[in-house]
Amino acid sequence: MNRLTLVAGKKYQEQSSPENSFSDDELLDSYSATIITVVERVGPAVVNIIAQGNRSGAGSGVLISPDGYIITNSHVVHRAQMIDVILTDGRHYEATLIGEDTLSDLAVLRVHTSDNVPFASMSDSSLRVGQLVVAIGNPLGFQSSVTTGVVSSNGRFWRTKEGRLIENIIQHTAPLNPGNSGGPLVNSRGQVVGINTAIILGAQGISFSIPSSTIKWVIPKLLTSGKVQRSYLGIGGRDIHIPEHHNRLHHLEARQGIEILATEKNGPADRAKLKEGDIIAAINGQTLTSIDDLHRYLSEWPIGHAVKLTILRGMIKKEVFVYPTDLPQ
Repeated sequence: MNRLTLVAGKKYQEQSSPENSFSDDELLDSYSATIITVVERVGPAVVNIIAQGNRSGAGSGVLISPDGYIITNSHVVHRAQMIDVILTDGRHYEATLIGEDTLSDLAVLRVHTSDNVPFASMSDSSLRVGQLVVAIGNPLGFQSSVTTGVVSSNGRFWRTKEGRLIENIIQHTAPLNPGNSGGPLVNSRGQVVGINTAIILGAQGISFSIPSSTIKWVIPKLLTSGKVQRSYLGIGGRDIHIPEHHNRLHHLEARQGIEILATEKNGPADRAKLKEGDIIAAINGQTLTSIDDLHRYLSEWPIGHAVKLTILRGMIKKEVFVYPTDLPQ
């Protein structure tokens, strides 16, 4: 837009720069409109979950189909004897636990109703660091609590209180409160990109969510068999680009690999002498592009049968045989 300026009695036409073409108020209104649209689209599909059993608890979940299927965290409903679900419009249902996977901290519930229920769609796209995300949940029973933030990192891992490793999770800055567990993390298009799972107590701006790629892999297995059976290596890792000098030196086909960040004590990888910093370039000669590739491969591999991992350790390439175990749920 142009602006007329009066200087020494004369009029000059001033060309505004592109970065000044929108006022702060206009930019704020655009941001607010995006958040409002997301909440209006996804909010009705976010439910409050009350689990009753040996210990009572509450959390959130999100409806993913019109016939009443819900995704939440395993830790929200684990060992519950009765599960109640409350929609934002006040409808109240008793839910059935279809299946759960403690390793990914995901669970599927279903409410049986003849009425169609609102539901959210899953994202097919990957997240980028700095991307806007919105966390929606029911902390402490307050419906449709909304917080916003940005993606800080992809491919994080953290250790549960039981010592197990949960891998390939999203770190973001949207604050999570007690009761947000199981609620959706949503992009600016109103698509679910993750399920909120944890915060670091005492830290600000550090929250974790399970990515949609993991959800899409786990949920079909829970729907068909109620659980996810895996051959288990006992590592925590992240996707990494294999340096070009490794490719030239070892004539590798792989361009991506998995860097080992931690090994579970006395787990299969630890017993095979794998170390932090090792890069897994292939499994049984098959190249890997992501941690999800490794999970998918191991989910089909017979438990207890050796797998051959191609490992890069410093400038050395070596083959290591690991005997996966079945991960107890």
